[in-house]
Amino acid sequence: MPESLQPVSPDLPAGVSGIGAAPGREALRMFVRNKAAIFGVFLLTSMLILSFIVPLFFDRDPGARVGGPHVSPGSEGGGLMGTDNLGRDIWTIVIYGGAATLKIAAGASAMIIFVGLSLGALAGYYGGWVDSLLMRITEFFQVLPGLLFAIVVVALFEPSYWTITFAIGSISWPQLMRLTRAEFLRIKNLEYVKAARAIGASDLRIITRVILPNALPTLIVSATLIMGAAIVIEAGLAFLGLGDPGSLSWGFAIGRAREFFTTNWWAVTFPGMAIFLTVLGLSLVGDGLQDAYNPKLRGR
Repeated sequence: MPESLQPVSPDLPAGVSGIGAAPGREALRMFVRNKAAIFGVFLLTSMLILSFIVPLFFDRDPGARVGGPHVSPGSEGGGLMGTDNLGRDIWTIVIYGGAATLKIAAGASAMIIFVGLSLGALAGYYGGWVDSLLMRITEFFQVLPGLLFAIVVVALFEPSYWTITFAIGSISWPQLMRLTRAEFLRIKNLEYVKAARAIGASDLRIITRVILPNALPTLIVSATLIMGAAIVIEAGLAFLGLGDPGSLSWGFAIGRAREFFTTNWWAVTFPGMAIFLTVLGLSLVGDGLQDAYNPKLRGR
């Protein structure tokens, strides 16, 4: 049988397999050329190594007293970053606090991405009453005062990894849901999606294998910013005393030292710098991905 008359495989619509391949390679090249984005990758990699690799070779209890209280950085007995009001090493607190903060941010981000993508995909693909119902639910959560709602949720239950993760996730998914819905509304009527329907592909396959991969560039950019926002919210909750008492996060360290800021600025500054550098890295990577995937922004 001539090649032109060969039947099209129902596994993948004709023309879909090549979509995004060349743009993906071009986007990678543009991202690598973006110095700010590469600097963001460096910051993120450094903070991940500091939080998860360094503790494997740095066996020290962050709650142990190593010197006198309020010893400044570089002074005798003060170590690299000084000590807090109880004589605990700030450098050790920064190292071990990173894992707690990033684990909560990663858990909350996973919840946000799962809920936002699922509801946005259903609303955008099916439309009609499904879209109306899901949008009303989304609008309800969107108009809630986010931080106040998170404070109430954590205060009602015992502060723990799961309650804090749930509180952050429950206030942050509407934005991703609306973005996903908009992308599905834009893509679902394109020719290659119609081709997938014509050959009998199921709704689930069209959503997960045809539309979602082509919406991912925009959604990936949003996901990087979501994790940065989750880190800031976790730090805010911990600063207010609503952090997990069983783990020493960066925000918890800042909140515990805030009353001594005038005499012990380093106990607040160094954990705060860790949060700042991590969020800055995520923001730079997100901006770099946006520039790389959006041809209109590549010449900025």
